[in-house]
Amino acid sequence: MNNKTIIIGGGAAGCFSAIFSARNGSETIVIEPNGRLGKKLAITGKGRCNITNACDKETFLKNIPRNSSFLYSAISRFDSKDCMDFIESLGVPLKTERGNRVFPVSDKASDIVNALTGETKRLGVKIIRDRAVKIDCCPNEKRVSGVKTEKGFIAGGKVILATGGMSYPATGSTGDGYRMAEELGHTVTRLSPSLVPLETVEDCLPMAGLNIKNALFTLFDNEKNKKIFSEQGEFSFERFGIGGPLTLSASSRIDRITEGRYTVLIDFKPALDEKKLDLRLQREIAAAPSKTAFDVIRTLLPEKMAAAIIREAGVREDKKAGEITLKERKSILSALKRFKLQIKAFRPVKEAIITDGGISVKEINPSDMQSKLIKGLYFAGEIIDVSGFTGGFNLQIAYSTAKVSALS
Repeated sequence: MNNKTIIIGGGAAGCFSAIFSARNGSETIVIEPNGRLGKKLAITGKGRCNITNACDKETFLKNIPRNSSFLYSAISRFDSKDCMDFIESLGVPLKTERGNRVFPVSDKASDIVNALTGETKRLGVKIIRDRAVKIDCCPNEKRVSGVKTEKGFIAGGKVILATGGMSYPATGSTGDGYRMAEELGHTVTRLSPSLVPLETVEDCLPMAGLNIKNALFTLFDNEKNKKIFSEQGEFSFERFGIGGPLTLSASSRIDRITEGRYTVLIDFKPALDEKKLDLRLQREIAAAPSKTAFDVIRTLLPEKMAAAIIREAGVREDKKAGEITLKERKSILSALKRFKLQIKAFRPVKEAIITDGGISVKEINPSDMQSKLIKGLYFAGEIIDVSGFTGGFNLQIAYSTAKVSALS
């Protein structure tokens, strides 16, 4: 029994735990209700799989806003370079894109999943299609003895909880791991969605489906009277508010949402300062004074967005361009450079990329990921109260903690 490792969960952390456990000579079993590994991994990065971030250790830790110091030992033992070498050793060539984001050359997440599952098969890892319901301990001793499942009992002296969080429940992340850990005395910190779309006070339905490729997206915390996120890139309008990469990144900086606390300002023309944009607008008006105000803005932005800018500026769509007053032109410029949205709520956790919160790091030994309360119980991945920004950081957390827990 002592040389048997039971891994609960077959996601990114579960796959890496299984491979390194089996390579270390342990009889390894993965309990996964889906019956197949890497289901959530297969849909990451819009199906391309942003496998990790090719940055140094110091930069990596700066991108972990929650409990980064806890990860120091794990990332020192298995960093992004180690991960890339490992994936390529399985036959999947990688490439590095903007922001040091790493993807398979094929742009297919399935290549990563197939490589990992192929390695587990080669190593003889046993995959059991079942749902774990309880981790058992030896009588009168705080040490694991096995796992009860819906179909029976599996004895084992080492259990790695790698069940993920509560995001994307269809992939198996149902929160079971939190419950099982709590039953053993562990503390689960406040859970909330992170890297998630945001609902706005303003009606974004008229712009729904519009993807803005190059905007400056700035998030303000009005309660603290400071800017907490500002980045240029891509975001999208949704029927409920906003989504896309910039929105997801900004959401990870948000704490509790209260009325009026968070404001987003969007600059649709970041390459032009207000003076240059004003000159551009004046040229468009002078070139076609008989055009409508809407037609003028349409030369700068997509149709749906042009209509929103006109509404924001308080100008009639059918007003002749040549009749636009100085005050109205300034209002249009303000809407183009400082389009304001008030954040009302996070979207549900099932739409989040990760869950913020988890098993308290105060109760886990950072050097081996073992529980400080129960011997033989280990943690890996999103279930731990550690989270990062977008760009491959959260997957790297999963790999690093998985390898440490597997080899301990």
